[in-house]
Amino acid sequence: MKIHPLLRRILFLLDPERAHQLTLRLVSLAGVLPPVQFLLRQTFSYSSPGLAINLFGLKFPNPLGLAAGYDKDGLGMHGLACLGFGHIELGTVTPLPQRGNPQPRIFRLLEDEALINRMGFPNVGADALLRRLQLRRPKGVILGINIGKGSDTPLDEAAQDYRTLMHAFYPHGDYLVVNVSSPNTIGLRRLQAREHLEGLLQVLIVDRARLHSSTGRFVPLLIKLAPDLSDEELEDAIQVISDSGLDGVIATNTTIARNGLHSPLPSEIGGLSGLPLRRQTKEVVSQIYRLTDGKLPIVGVGGIFGSEDARALLEAGASLIQLYTGLVYRGPGVVKEILVQLAKEGI
Repeated sequence: MKIHPLLRRILFLLDPERAHQLTLRLVSLAGVLPPVQFLLRQTFSYSSPGLAINLFGLKFPNPLGLAAGYDKDGLGMHGLACLGFGHIELGTVTPLPQRGNPQPRIFRLLEDEALINRMGFPNVGADALLRRLQLRRPKGVILGINIGKGSDTPLDEAAQDYRTLMHAFYPHGDYLVVNVSSPNTIGLRRLQAREHLEGLLQVLIVDRARLHSSTGRFVPLLIKLAPDLSDEELEDAIQVISDSGLDGVIATNTTIARNGLHSPLPSEIGGLSGLPLRRQTKEVVSQIYRLTDGKLPIVGVGGIFGSEDARALLEAGASLIQLYTGLVYRGPGVVKEILVQLAKEGI
């Protein structure tokens, strides 16, 4: 089921950020009304035993998830859990609330079915998200928490932000993701370089071991990488990640590249997502799979608008996949469409 043309037309008349906020409020409202939850599940969910994936010691109902960025503060997580996703990744969350970059900061590239965003991690902070998770977690879906350093935190103090967030969300997330790859926080992507990454991951892995020991609960720790790393930079990063004992990698974040766009907006600063990222994402997933001999689990995200895109990333080596911009352009029916086709073909 595709998003109703009239509803999409109305939403696309609004500023992209306002349209997103309105959609999230509606989803949030639906998530607290049991009859609406039931209707959403009946309409959009699709279940098949053949779609279940065992990974990181977790059982994912299916391989398709919602990428971080869509619901930074957990406002709509209960409604989103009714749309058929196998996992939902909340965040990026920072230790303290922050406004993010000045508006406007999201742009639709309609001719390319893409978005450019320069949000800068606007969120209500760790304490507010924790309160929501402590109040009630969504059922029937794996929940990831994407964590990032605060915009005012110096790069050489970034590890403390990630440690604080890991300790806070360790009891509440099924997995955690270290976001060092957003192009919209100044200097953040430098943390992907070997000289920064080794120290950061060493600290987090040691802390994770202590948390595991003290709680008896093992929470997988993943890292999200940019698609713009050179071959040498990617090899270095993957070597560090593999040596550290991290559990997986998410490939990829948004890109700063602007190749082959038809929209008049490519000069806008920020990260590009959507269909133009499709090929780049597949290439990075394939590279990581080759570099690790398939031993490091990969979550593929970028340019998924249908079942063929999903299949391509799975065949390139991804164990799980995520979408975001595809949901904006194709509507919630795209989730069921992808899952039905994957079930028919076998994953």
